[in-house]
Amino acid sequence: MKKIDFLAIGDIVTDAFIKIKDAHVHCKIDTEACELCLRFGDKVPYESLNVIPAVGNSPNAAVSAARLGLSTALITNIGDDQNGKDCLVSLKKDGVSTDYITVEKNKNTNYHYVLWYDIDRTILIKHTEFDYKFPKLGEISWIYLSSLAKNSLPYHEEILEFLKKNPETKLAFQPGTFQIKFGAENLKDIYKRTEIFFCNLEEAQKILKNENKDVFVLSKGIANLGPKMVVISDGPKGAYFYKDGELWYNPIYPDIVPPLERTGAGDAFSSTFTAALALGKSPLEAFSWGPINSMSVVQKIGAQEGLLSKKKLEEYLKNAPENYKTRKL
Repeated sequence: MKKIDFLAIGDIVTDAFIKIKDAHVHCKIDTEACELCLRFGDKVPYESLNVIPAVGNSPNAAVSAARLGLSTALITNIGDDQNGKDCLVSLKKDGVSTDYITVEKNKNTNYHYVLWYDIDRTILIKHTEFDYKFPKLGEISWIYLSSLAKNSLPYHEEILEFLKKNPETKLAFQPGTFQIKFGAENLKDIYKRTEIFFCNLEEAQKILKNENKDVFVLSKGIANLGPKMVVISDGPKGAYFYKDGELWYNPIYPDIVPPLERTGAGDAFSSTFTAALALGKSPLEAFSWGPINSMSVVQKIGAQEGLLSKKKLEEYLKNAPENYKTRKL
């Protein structure tokens, strides 16, 4: 088995983007929660439909790493259906190895509906409960672990077993919805084995069960669970990097044109940061790479079309504006 630089593990999905205009957003006064509102019991027109295969946190990360020049593979499960076949074709086109993808008969490949309004989206999700099994693998430099279905808790033990037998393999962890719901205690050994951890500010609060918005407090709290490095993003406000008791801040990379829609911005950031580490960059150098791919992704529909090559990303970095600087807080 040839060495893999970047192995992504997580569910794959086909996204159907439904662009709507005849709607409005209602934000509650007492919370930051907003709701997408459509007329109930009526026929609501939509503007367009774009179906994009082979997406999801981990597939997005795999494509990101492949475009940056790393030897990349994906461990995931698909159904024996046309959507699954389309996912395989898309991954191969992007140079992602599909050798470790399991096809399960009589099951459906995950298919989500993305209600796209203005520059943001609400996603209707349904995860098929696949029979997760960890394959036999050769040498792996980095594992990137993200979103899996609600029946996946025992599967994490199989992943841990591989990591115990291969201490040289580094782990990047970007927890998905169900991994956050499992709770940090149930995944304590995953947290302890994590080299670099990614989440947004709201997810950090959920994981720690702490409503404090102080990023330093949240970063330290996540680090106390085990990760050596912690990255917390805060949307358009930028991102924070915590290591060895120090907190660093990086603003977003300025949009070259107004964003089209924001799907995949977080995946682009986290995977690019990890890929940069795999390419030998220092953590602070990697921290400056992530926002560039996020900026590019939001210029296109879906999470993958805007992902950059290493050459193009370095070009953006070279021509970055003066205020695009990482600074210690």
